[in-house]
Amino acid sequence: MSEAERESMEFDVVIVGAGPAGLAASIRLKQLNPELSVVVLEKGAEVGAHILSGAVVDPIGVDRLLPDWRDDPDHPFKTPVTDDQFLMLGPAGSFRIPNFILPPLMNNHGNYIVSLGNVCRWLAGRAEALGVEIYPGFAAAEVLYNDDGAVIGVATGDMGIERDGSHGPNYAPGMALLGKYTLIGEGVRGSLAKQLIAKFGLSERSEPQKFGIGLKELWQVAPENHKPGLVQHSFGWPLDSQTGGGSFLYHLEDNQVAVGFVVHLNYKNPYISPFEEFQRFKTHPSVRGTFEGGKRVSYGARAITEGGYQSVPKLTFPGGALIGCSAGFVNVPRIKGSHNAVLSGMMAAENAAEALAAGRSADELSAYEEAWRASDIGKDLKKVRNVKPLWSRFGLWLGVGLGGFDMWTNSLFGFSLFGTMKHGKTDAASLEPAAKHKPVDYPKPDGVLTFDRLSSVFLSNTNHEEDQPVHLKVADPELQKSSEYAVFSGPSTRYCPAGVYEWVDADGNAPAGGPGASAKGGEVSHTNPEARFVINAQNCVHCKTCDIKDPNQNINWVPPQGGEGPVYPNM
Repeated sequence: MSEAERESMEFDVVIVGAGPAGLAASIRLKQLNPELSVVVLEKGAEVGAHILSGAVVDPIGVDRLLPDWRDDPDHPFKTPVTDDQFLMLGPAGSFRIPNFILPPLMNNHGNYIVSLGNVCRWLAGRAEALGVEIYPGFAAAEVLYNDDGAVIGVATGDMGIERDGSHGPNYAPGMALLGKYTLIGEGVRGSLAKQLIAKFGLSERSEPQKFGIGLKELWQVAPENHKPGLVQHSFGWPLDSQTGGGSFLYHLEDNQVAVGFVVHLNYKNPYISPFEEFQRFKTHPSVRGTFEGGKRVSYGARAITEGGYQSVPKLTFPGGALIGCSAGFVNVPRIKGSHNAVLSGMMAAENAAEALAAGRSADELSAYEEAWRASDIGKDLKKVRNVKPLWSRFGLWLGVGLGGFDMWTNSLFGFSLFGTMKHGKTDAASLEPAAKHKPVDYPKPDGVLTFDRLSSVFLSNTNHEEDQPVHLKVADPELQKSSEYAVFSGPSTRYCPAGVYEWVDADGNAPAGGPGASAKGGEVSHTNPEARFVINAQNCVHCKTCDIKDPNQNINWVPPQGGEGPVYPNM
């Protein structure tokens, strides 16, 4: 549908994504000029519905955005960190790394354990009180351009499209939201950000972006196992020394514990299942006692940007800018990004407000691009820029040791002996053919401490209308069969944390000797002519892992109808 056929609304600034970056930007714009018209689009059914993070929050961002936040009785920062532990896990035991060995930037005292979804709900309330318009349940599906090629807003997706592409009885066309500037804060691997990065060549001078997949469960634990304010990070088992990743246990208020596991998506072995590694992790003797007598109440998964300083693309383009995780501002060793998301939203807002005050529109907010590396965001990321490439190049033990040494030299002396290292391959190109690896035999879930994927997806409250076009687009089905299945043994059946992808035979069963069998330790023939690719799109939790890890980049994630996907209540 052309822009002329759509209804449209005009604003000074259009913001895509009601995460920490987008909401901070909207608040800052209104603080600077209450007369500005600002709209925030959110694809989730409500603000916070699609937000998933650990999360331990460094309050530097919210302190600057809302200096009086501690006076607000409804603020969500209820649990300050009281105990900070870092463990190295082996198969049967653990070793606690003394805190004094860790670089100061790894210290979590002064930070808060939160539900980031609840933080966003609170920020949304503060934004609306200032006059920001927030539209949850509307997915931005298209970037709009003027005749000069500058971005002039976005269009929401049409609603009520049938699976065959026809208009159903509840069809409603999308709406154009036009802005003098458009800020893209969709989060990790956003569909519009991906288009803009490609169209304007924003990543031409940066390293490839790197990613991890973060899986998280929220538990209600027995009171005797609850230690409010405890932050526990670990690395090592169950991952092998060549596979990057780690875990967290965060003890919130009300006998709640958030447990999570991150796997770096540059792993080589196509038989690895991040979900199964997460379930195995919970059985470790240093971990499982926390959950005895407890109950799992929620589950979710989300990709994480891990490229850091050298992978941040150019942030500005004619008519707008990238903010938050769309830009890739996560500090990997700290496992934190929300503070930088808030700071980036504020910085972009300040530059947009200044441009609007000068009568400008639809040009580049170049001052934002020029300023971020010298800001607290750049300083935060620069100190840790080599941790990820060192781990990737030298493996767990040597890589982590060198990474710690590098953080110390950066913190104490402001330089690195390694300079700024490169990341090399994309995560998709890192995957190796199945013939180079052996299948991993994962234990069956017990339904008490460990679980299967489908019961986990149920706890994410995920829902999609089934009679709509599949939002996971396979560009070349034949390539999927000849390569993803035949060469790599169907890693989509394992890297997806929601059971979206299956390879089945003519009867709908896992083909003999195919990926379904290999996940249970069988041999892989790679040649089953009946194998076909099935996409259970209704299970999708919007983690974007398939868009990142498919070895041929043959799967493209686009937003489904607005409001669909997971509904995380307290994640």
